[in-house]
Amino acid sequence: MDINAIGAQVGPDIDKIVSLQEWESARVKYLGRKGLIAQLTAEIPNLPLQERGKFGQEANVLKNKILALLEEKKRSIEIQPAKSTMGAIDISLPGIAAQPGHLHPITQTIDEICMVFNRMGFSVVEGPEIETEENNFTGLNIPLEHPSRDAFDTFYLKPQAKSSQRLLLRSHTSPVQVRTMKSRKPPLAVVVPGRVYRPDAVDASHSFMFHQIEGVMVDAGIKFSDLKGVLEVFVKAIFGQDIKMRFRPHFFPFTEPSAEADISCIICKGKGCSVCGRKGWLEILGSGMIHPNVFKYVGYDPKKYTGFAFGLGIERIAMLKYGIDDIRLFFQNDLRFLKQF
Repeated sequence: MDINAIGAQVGPDIDKIVSLQEWESARVKYLGRKGLIAQLTAEIPNLPLQERGKFGQEANVLKNKILALLEEKKRSIEIQPAKSTMGAIDISLPGIAAQPGHLHPITQTIDEICMVFNRMGFSVVEGPEIETEENNFTGLNIPLEHPSRDAFDTFYLKPQAKSSQRLLLRSHTSPVQVRTMKSRKPPLAVVVPGRVYRPDAVDASHSFMFHQIEGVMVDAGIKFSDLKGVLEVFVKAIFGQDIKMRFRPHFFPFTEPSAEADISCIICKGKGCSVCGRKGWLEILGSGMIHPNVFKYVGYDPKKYTGFAFGLGIERIAMLKYGIDDIRLFFQNDLRFLKQF
């Protein structure tokens, strides 16, 4: 195979190329695994020993020449369409405006709630969604026989060979209460937003994943009246100054005394309607004074400190605030729904 003949024909061949398809064919012809350059280098072992070095150098020079010519031709092909269509562009036509996104209604509700508590001196903290059984249950005074610890009510993870702790997807944001009190000394006031998981059947008012926000305040001399005052400021900031609030006795293992908090129905103003079940009240959160056993677990002296805690569902607040009747709408990513917020 004549190396000089190949060198003479490569220039005219590449000059004739007018498309990227032709350019690729020329590249394969000359530089492919079975191309002309490969065939030249395959002949080197058959040459006399004294000719091999010179022939190899010439083949390498030719290869570099072909690479340079191909690269130059490719650049000229790629810019050619832009030049040819320049005159066809009407710059007076209006452009296509990008549609800006915005925060999800759940995120908006979380931000609004956190802002209300920020103004009252609470700081925002977060914690892991994979928790230990100790933090999720034991540290919160939830006994072994409590039904929430059953596998039917909690997403337990497969045992980890290197871990002595049983892991789970947290069923509430309260474990962060334990983590925070273990790492900080009173006084403290924090709110904890985040996702939680429970194996509930999905329907209009239930989901296996939803959002909660936990609130905790601890100091010497904290009273139930402090809890009532904080929550009253909160509900009026979110639902309006005309809203009324009441407490009903309840039971939670991690608070004593415990109470459910209701607000007057935002639809019927407390008169009774289908939304509130004709009662005039809507349940929105659970609360109470932190149990002394929780203080003992985290290393606080229950004789010196008192505190309160509360927890509420973000979806519940958003549904009441915006008049949404199905929790599934938050997670279906339907833009017709999301664009309304």
